[in-house]
Formats: sequence, C-alpha cells, structure tokens
Amino acid sequence: MSMTGVFANTLTVIIGSMIGLIFKKGIPEKVSSAVMTGLGLCTVYIGIDGALSGENVLITIASMVIGSIIGTIVDIDLAINNLGNWVETRFPKGKNGQVSVTEGFVTASLLFCVGAMTINGSLNAGITGDNSLLYTKSLLDLFSSSMLAASLGIGVLFAAAFVLGFQGLLVLCAGFLAPVLTTSAIAEMTCVGSLIIIALGTNIIGITKIKIANYLPAIAMAPILCWLITLPVFHGLFPL
Repeated sequence: MSMTGVFANTLTVIIGSMIGLIFKKGIPEKVSSAVMTGLGLCTVYIGIDGALSGENVLITIASMVIGSIIGTIVDIDLAINNLGNWVETRFPKGKNGQVSVTEGFVTASLLFCVGAMTINGSLNAGITGDNSLLYTKSLLDLFSSSMLAASLGIGVLFAAAFVLGFQGLLVLCAGFLAPVLTTSAIAEMTCVGSLIIIALGTNIIGITKIKIANYLPAIAMAPILCWLITLPVFHGLFPL
C-alpha cells in the first residue's frame, strides 16, 4: 500500500488552483461569464461521455432513486452549503463574486474524483503499491484545477481536501473494497457519477438548479447493487 500518488494528486490540485486564482484576478467579468458557460458545456460533455460506460440501466435507475432518497432525507446539499457559506464569510468575494465557494468545491470534487481513473488508480496503489495511474491523473488535474479555479474561484482549492480524503480512503480500504469494486461495479459507478456531472454542467450554464449533493449517495449505491445481484436471492432481479 502506498499513499504517495494520493499526496501527489492533492498537491497538484492545490498548485493548479493557486495558479488559476492568480490569473482570475485579471479576468474581466464578461470574459469570466463566457468561460463559465464554456466550462458548463464541457462538463456536460464529460458527463455524457462517462454515462455511456454503464452496462445495466436498471442498476443506474435504482442507484439514482435510492441515492436521491437517502441524500434528500439527510440533506447533504444543505450541509455542504452551510459549510460553503461559513468559508465564504472568511474569504471576501472579488469582482466576480457571483460564483460561490460551494459551487467551486462541488464541481471540482466531482470532476476530480468521479471516474475509473480515480478508482482503479487508488485500488492499484492500495493493493500493489503501483501509483503510476494516480501520477498520470495528478498531471491532468494540475491543468484542470488551474482552469476551474480561474472560473470558479477558491472553492476549487478546497476540493483538494476531498481528493485527499476520498482517494486516501480508497487506498486504505483497497484490500476490502477490491472484491466489490469489480469492472462492472466501476462502470456503473462511473455511469451514475457522470449523470450527476451532466446535472452539474446544466447548473453551471444556468439551465437548472439541481441540488447536486443530494444525489451523491447514488454513486455508492451502484457497487452495492452490483454486489447484491450476484447473490442467489437477487439473481435475475436486474438482468443484463
């Protein structure tokens, strides 16, 4: 087990975000607005591309339904917004203050942590000590975080904490999670997460105002359902 890839990825997100924040100060509001729309469109594209990796539409539907129920009852969105509002009181908004800390945090966290590269890279690091995939992801996130921070602000910087916690947990629990996170399970997690990313993109563009965080439990439901259908009692419930 090795955490060096996780630490490297966290560091690149921090560095990239700081670079983006420096350049953000000199960007006019109309340019920032245009970049935000472009970023939203790219986010929708990323979501559509990832959603096509799903193999079982019934698992996707069940994951979204159950996950949204759990997230809404717990009200994850409210908790994250309260945290974001608390942070905002300690960081004064610039001239492009229409972008909240919460929006930057949630957007960056999802884009950095939803996908097969994150899961496979963390499992490889945890089981074999191979961090090569996480190092590759770190380089990609260096550039992504720079662009995101330039448009979405300081919230992107705080996503580094989510990257550290999420990927670190996967690495530490890799031995236990590996039997559950099969190729099919990862595909379904990517599909469900990508649907959430599509919603995130439409929020950025301004088409919708979906409470994205309340759907996050759906990502965890996907591998659970993939495991359940392998049990004899559930066999045939979610046919391929």
